[in-house]
Amino acid sequence: MKIIQLMPTMSYGDAVSNDALAICRLLAESGISSSIYAENVDPRLKEKSVFLLKDLPELKKEDLMIYHLSTGTDLNFRVGEFRCRKVMVYHNVTPPAYFALYNRGLEELCTQGLRGMVHLRKTFQTVIADSEFNRQNLLDAGYECPVQVAPILIPFDDYAQEPDGETIRKYSDGRTNILFVGRIAPNKKQEDVIRAFDCYRRNYNPEARLILIGSSFGTENYLEKLKRYAKMLGAEENVVFPGHISFRQILAFYRTANAFLCMSEHEGFCVPVVEAMYFRVPVIARSMCAVPETVGEAGILLEDARPEPAAAALNRVITDGALRERMAAAAEKRLQELSYETVSGRIRELLLPLVRGAEGVKA
Repeated sequence: MKIIQLMPTMSYGDAVSNDALAICRLLAESGISSSIYAENVDPRLKEKSVFLLKDLPELKKEDLMIYHLSTGTDLNFRVGEFRCRKVMVYHNVTPPAYFALYNRGLEELCTQGLRGMVHLRKTFQTVIADSEFNRQNLLDAGYECPVQVAPILIPFDDYAQEPDGETIRKYSDGRTNILFVGRIAPNKKQEDVIRAFDCYRRNYNPEARLILIGSSFGTENYLEKLKRYAKMLGAEENVVFPGHISFRQILAFYRTANAFLCMSEHEGFCVPVVEAMYFRVPVIARSMCAVPETVGEAGILLEDARPEPAAAALNRVITDGALRERMAAAAEKRLQELSYETVSGRIRELLLPLVRGAEGVKA
């Protein structure tokens, strides 16, 4: 029996791709061989378990496909043609309206993704959703198969590696570093992060610095808008866009951060807030979509995008040592709930009955 994961693209450093790799390793830990197939594979990926879709062998009735859905692709409309058992991991699809002003191709891709999600509602034996928010999306779309929740599998051991020394030295200069990590994209609302940061800088800490890490591939004009906005506010010298950087550089930025500010309006899980918790960086986040359930009680949640409450929250977490300690303790508890051991146990519970040929997944 073959066990394969299928997805349109395997990217370098992408949360969905990392989840697929983590599932592959988890299955290997259980003595189960599996492979990942994608239409496009980033050449920087060196894992021996990742192959191009064109090399996918014929699948038989007893084989198992784990399909990752997070975007638009023709695969969404072809998955049903495979004569094997199927389970989906649903990561959510960004609402297309966010890209209407910036990239019509991405807008159409997300539109296709949502259409594909609905098209597949009778295809799978079971679905694993990253969050209760994602689960509810599927139920609203008419899914009747079992839809179970399991967070993204994050191998925290990877974060113990040595951070980039040059980045550490450059940004350990005594200034306050406010951080956000995530693709430069309209749904992430980096303009609201800049606006809140500028309010904080003007009212509390003129020496503060904002670091917005993330790739702008396909959203270059949105990046230019953000830069113009920072310039209009007079904050351009205090706002840094490192781009799509190495993992060791990302680790360095987390280690030098004083606070993590997320104003995103659409997240199916939001791995970076968990990463911030791992590095004991206080999290302040907009209470939208899956963010509240990911953060739990380990961060400060904002009810709206007004800059004044966000700036005040930044000032509190940076100046109040007792508050930071309470947040760190709450983050430690949340990290236990999201630990590799805990989440891998949940995914084993959901996947292994299918891998062993069971007709369904035990809850």
